[in-house]
Amino acid sequence: MSPHRWRGPAVLGAALVAVGSVALLSLAVGSVSLEFGEVIGALIRGPDASLPSVVVWSLRLPRIALGALVGASLALAGAAMQGLFRNPLADPYVLGVSAGASLGAAVALLLAAHGLVWFGGVPLLAFAGAGAAAWAVYRLAWAAGALPLTGVLLAGVAVGLTLSAGVSLTVLLAERHAGDIVLWLMGHLGGARWPQVGWVAACFAVAAAVLALFAGDLDAMLLGDEAAGALGVDVERARPWLLGASALLVAGAVAFCGAIGFVGLVVPHLCRLLVGPAHRWLLPVSAVAGAALLVAADAGARVALAGRELPVGVVTGALGGPFFIFLLRRRLSRADR
Repeated sequence: MSPHRWRGPAVLGAALVAVGSVALLSLAVGSVSLEFGEVIGALIRGPDASLPSVVVWSLRLPRIALGALVGASLALAGAAMQGLFRNPLADPYVLGVSAGASLGAAVALLLAAHGLVWFGGVPLLAFAGAGAAAWAVYRLAWAAGALPLTGVLLAGVAVGLTLSAGVSLTVLLAERHAGDIVLWLMGHLGGARWPQVGWVAACFAVAAAVLALFAGDLDAMLLGDEAAGALGVDVERARPWLLGASALLVAGAVAFCGAIGFVGLVVPHLCRLLVGPAHRWLLPVSAVAGAALLVAADAGARVALAGRELPVGVVTGALGGPFFIFLLRRRLSRADR
């Protein structure tokens, strides 16, 4: 096997090691600090009444599992959208897909607060909002005739602003429940429970399986719809599946953790530099690296301020915003040459 063929497995292995390392670190840090020996002992003994065991098994393990799944979901959705839109600047947050999921989830939370809908309706409405936003962005960009860059970004901004206005209106109507919705919209992993982990894991498993089946189609679609068709790809058949899988990933993440931005932008872009554009390796590496990034960001959010906890969405936004500006300036400067 030639050396470059080892790159994908090597990077994936390194990402898995990173996930394990940051997860172990995250188990030890927080408002109650634990020694690594206490963490390992609690993991070996299993759940019991001791303080380290309660902290590890009841509080931090479900939070870490949820954070890993959400990070993997957002990064995987970003990698799929960047391939579908043929644009490395695309991600669920920038393109308004997170705003669509946020609007659906915020409406569901408002209805649930008034006893009008079961809490299980939150992921369903989040999926509906994410899917509608993704389809609207694609149709607007395609109609503008500028799919690779300008049309996608402008369509994403337009859709995102419109849906964000809907979120603001929902918060206004929520009245005494507005604080809960606003806190949720900032993006956080606090209060994670195993049933939530199960919901997100189910969404991730289904969407990841779909994207794995269409990985080759994504490679072909990077060349354009006509070239992909010439290679035997049924673009009109593949596109709804790719959009649906991406929307499911975003919906599962947003429904329980709120809007966590820029993971889907930063991670796939960096992974593409490491393993290349082929989605056979880009998709799994992005998912694992996204898990590592969000678990690490959440650990940092828990210890950044003494006595207080930052929403993890604030941390990812602080990291991803400047990175997005850097990428946009770089792309536009190349376009002007």
